[in-house]
Amino acid sequence: MNKMVLKDSMYPIIFAVGIFILWELVVRIFSVPVYLLPAPTSVIATIDSSLLGHMMVTLYESIVGFIIANILGFATAVIFVHSKPIEKGMYPLAIALKTTPLVALAPLLVVWLGTGYSSKIVASVLICFFPILVNSVKGLKAIEHEAWELFTTYKGTKWEIFWKLRLPTSLPYVMSALKISSSLAIVGAIVGEFVGANKGLGYVVLVSSYHMDTPVMFSAIFASALCGLMLFWTVSWMERRLIFWQRVDEV
Repeated sequence: MNKMVLKDSMYPIIFAVGIFILWELVVRIFSVPVYLLPAPTSVIATIDSSLLGHMMVTLYESIVGFIIANILGFATAVIFVHSKPIEKGMYPLAIALKTTPLVALAPLLVVWLGTGYSSKIVASVLICFFPILVNSVKGLKAIEHEAWELFTTYKGTKWEIFWKLRLPTSLPYVMSALKISSSLAIVGAIVGEFVGANKGLGYVVLVSSYHMDTPVMFSAIFASALCGLMLFWTVSWMERRLIFWQRVDEV
């Protein structure tokens, strides 16, 4: 199993190295200006402790927002499943919130919460909330009718039905939503940093764009992508251990 995982992890590494080599050659052969497209070596040269500090800020905002959004989203889904009036009343509001562009809400968040961590965390919460809500509602309702009848026949309580039937059934849906939210959390934090911040990867991208410092801009973009990958891999690792019964042997 470990050999298979190691083998699979080599494919993206090989492809990434190949892309960077091709990128470097194209920039050098055609003498592309640095402000237009810097070579990978120029981007790597800009990576320092300052960039890592900004990366940690964005990662912190994203993780906190991710956790809060998924707790609130799953709790709301549980309420929706057990209360039709609340679901019918609040679901349209959740949809309306989702369809409102985050870039339109971000300035309001800065006005209300300031330029500190809070506005970025809330921006991350807003963008992550809807996927977990929709998938959790679908998963909690996806129980087989025969299984539900069996539980009710043996006079199972709502708590027993939830814990032993609804929750295990919903896990694949929930984990899929978590993988989606893991990337969206980074986006939400960076959008919040674009509007008002003095630290974070979004701040670095914004400032470097003003100064036409494209290598620094690329390094911040790569750092944000790495943050997203780290969160996604963490959720995937959790999924393999929580939903072990869905593993399919490779052929």
